[in-house]
Amino acid sequence: MGAFVLLSDSPAATRRIGRRLARHLRAGDVVLLQGELGAGKTCLAQGIGEGLGVREQVKSSAFVLVNEYEGRLRMYLADLYRLSEPAEVADLALEENAAGGVLVVEWPDRAWEEMPRERLLIRLRWLDDRSRELSLEPEGARARELTEKLVTKSGRRRR
Repeated sequence: MGAFVLLSDSPAATRRIGRRLARHLRAGDVVLLQGELGAGKTCLAQGIGEGLGVREQVKSSAFVLVNEYEGRLRMYLADLYRLSEPAEVADLALEENAAGGVLVVEWPDRAWEEMPRERLLIRLRWLDDRSRELSLEPEGARARELTEKLVTKSGRRRR
């Protein structure tokens, strides 16, 4: 399938993409968000939370590695920014603990080898002060299905 690219011209548009993705998520799905500071990872995670019906504010916490939110599905948001060793991620047992909900991971590059193999990787990249490029890279059949559902109704560009 390759990578697909979605464009966002504002934080609100990035949250909308997250809400659209959330409509298709089910328990056991894994979404990895990679990008520089300020690229929109948390904004996208907030949209996913909104789409899952999470009522509280979804936020990345510098001091809590995994936040748990209740919605249509339980959402686990792991922020690995402060971790320095992949073994620290292994201790979290992310995949096992999040099997009953949706796992969203910010900064997965801190421990690629500890990330679930079946996943949707979304790379966020600055285009300018307001615009972002979201490159969707699915790994596995379920992630490809999610990508197809997300990009079918979106303006898309295949890479």
